[in-house]
Amino acid sequence: MSLSQPTLEDIWKLFQETDRLIKASSLESEKRFEETERFIEEAERRREESELAMRKFHEESERRREESERRREESDRRREESERRREEGELALRKLREETEREIQKANASIARLGSKLGDYVEEMVRPAAVRLFRERGIDVHEVHQNVTSKRGNDGIEVDLLVVNDSDVIAIECKSTLGIDDVKEHLERLAKLKRLLPSYAGKRVMGAVTGMVLPDNVAQFAYRQGLFVIAQTGENLAVRNDHNFKPTVW
Repeated sequence: MSLSQPTLEDIWKLFQETDRLIKASSLESEKRFEETERFIEEAERRREESELAMRKFHEESERRREESERRREESDRRREESERRREEGELALRKLREETEREIQKANASIARLGSKLGDYVEEMVRPAAVRLFRERGIDVHEVHQNVTSKRGNDGIEVDLLVVNDSDVIAIECKSTLGIDDVKEHLERLAKLKRLLPSYAGKRVMGAVTGMVLPDNVAQFAYRQGLFVIAQTGENLAVRNDHNFKPTVW
């Protein structure tokens, strides 16, 4: 069997078909290349966007961390400053309290010394007048003893002035400012006078109070307790009790 030889026309058609296929393949390759390029560019763009976003995220995280650290340090600084000021305030307050306490103690000591001196002054005023005052009340006293003290066991007594005769003893309490508590203390003193000063146990014991400052309510309280009340009247001392007064006798 013999094969027919291809004609020139067949070869030309084959050539054209081959060329068409080559062109089509080239166009397809170019298209795929362009698509690949676009894919690569898109992937690169997304990578860059992702890196940018990640970098911004890290930068924002670092900024927030630094801001948090700064705020923490500022908070610590303020806390330390507040603690320092609190300690300084407490120290200043303690020093002020101690200084105030010292000043109060000094003032109290000064007041006590002044009160003692004024009390002594009142004693010195009453002592020379005591005999006259009670003789005017019909009690014929003739002795005055100053600052009489006695201590027996755990108990003791101190009397500013004792005005006495053979049968009577009048114990006088002298204060710069006489208060109700002073009157009550003197009543307690009178209740134990015979026991602590037994040399007067056989005598009538009476009491009197006096003060440079002697409020009316205190004078009335002493009067009701049966005590003589001695006060300044003009330039002289006088017993303020009326003539209806009956003294309490211990």
